[in-house]
Amino acid sequence: MQGLILINKPQNMTSFDVVAVVRKTLNIKKIGHAGTLDPNAEGLLIILVDKATKALPFLALNRKEYLAQLEFGIKTNTGDIWGEVIAKDDAFNIDEAKIDAVLNSFLGITNQTPPKVSAISIKGKRLYEYARANIDVEIPEREIEIYKIEKIAFADGILTFKVECSSGTYIRSLCEDIAIKLNTIGTMHALTRTSIGPYRIEDAINIESLRQNEYRLLPVIDAIELEKVEVDPITDVKNGKKLNLSHTSDVILVTHQNEPIAVYQYQEDDGSYHCVRGLW
Repeated sequence: MQGLILINKPQNMTSFDVVAVVRKTLNIKKIGHAGTLDPNAEGLLIILVDKATKALPFLALNRKEYLAQLEFGIKTNTGDIWGEVIAKDDAFNIDEAKIDAVLNSFLGITNQTPPKVSAISIKGKRLYEYARANIDVEIPEREIEIYKIEKIAFADGILTFKVECSSGTYIRSLCEDIAIKLNTIGTMHALTRTSIGPYRIEDAINIESLRQNEYRLLPVIDAIELEKVEVDPITDVKNGKKLNLSHTSDVILVTHQNEPIAVYQYQEDDGSYHCVRGLW
């Protein structure tokens, strides 16, 4: 048994909690996930089952979509409403006519400073560990890309917007940056991940359906955007031997009967493809 399961993660449940439920339900130890969701966030979580976990570095899941809510007038130590309020702007006045222009100003490749409570590792420690110990640490900016961003609604001091962005984009930081450009402060009020790569939340199941064994395994090969090369037999591949192939791609996916077997990379020194990861 191997493949992907699309889960609609509820609030108040960690991504690891979901992995634990899948592991218990399927009675399989090797379970992983693609893209952590915070406990207070909800939405699409892709679960990798058994051998599919080996393919994680090669999955085309960089593009993600979120439905977010930004609450103006407050700032918290976590960048969302579940944190401690550290500043207020009771006199904020949002010019709704400027919202679209401000959102569009984030389009393209930009630099972003991750939240202090993120899981990014600096000098061997996670940022949230420094935050819990009240230790200030310099947080380097990271390059992100916003492909699309649009206002959905604005009412009662809360902006609802949809954003398509690259993996590694922190919506909490984006919310704070949007508020700054609208001359106030703000924090993330709610977050739902609606898509990862080609997979959408509409095709996901809830936790209760999973517990009832009502799930569908999706083939992992569909999530790997590499040139596919069918081989037969596969003895040489499983032995890690070099392959002499007439292809132009630097990295290829070797398959057998439409199942992923290994990832190979071209080596200029000998003009052959070498195995970089076995997937069987």
